[in-house]
Amino acid sequence: MRNSSFEEISHRNSVPILSWDFHYEYVNELKAICTDLKKVNQISNKFTWNEKNLEIKERIKEEVILVTDLDLKIVFASNGIKRMTGYKEEEILGKTPKMFQGPATSETVLKEMKEAIQLLIPFDKTIENYKKNGDSYRCKINVFPIYNLKGQVSHFIAFEKQDLSA
Repeated sequence: MRNSSFEEISHRNSVPILSWDFHYEYVNELKAICTDLKKVNQISNKFTWNEKNLEIKERIKEEVILVTDLDLKIVFASNGIKRMTGYKEEEILGKTPKMFQGPATSETVLKEMKEAIQLLIPFDKTIENYKKNGDSYRCKINVFPIYNLKGQVSHFIAFEKQDLSA
């Protein structure tokens, strides 16, 4: 009887090991978001962006963020890029987003994106992209030119997420 009482008490006060795994993953995700926000803020401060309407702090939790320079070279990618594409940030820095395109990527959509970038206007598109392992995925992209406080475009920022509706 005494043994079952001990088991009962210890069971009530124990936490399944699995819950610690979820907690660990959550803490790591929070750390990654904080690190990403610090990096974006460093770039923003260096180039004195006017980021008033970008909602970076809210969107970084659910979307991948890519920042390119005016030559469309990637200067920042949030940690979510690995989950979405299989690439780590250091593998894509200095490259252009063309690295994600392939045979099924629509030429029409690419042309529309190029025109919007040349005209410095924001756009929303869904495009067929490719992961590091060669698998394709539909990617919703929301791109904005980023203006500095002098009113000049210094970068482009893209908020991306996998489109699971298809």
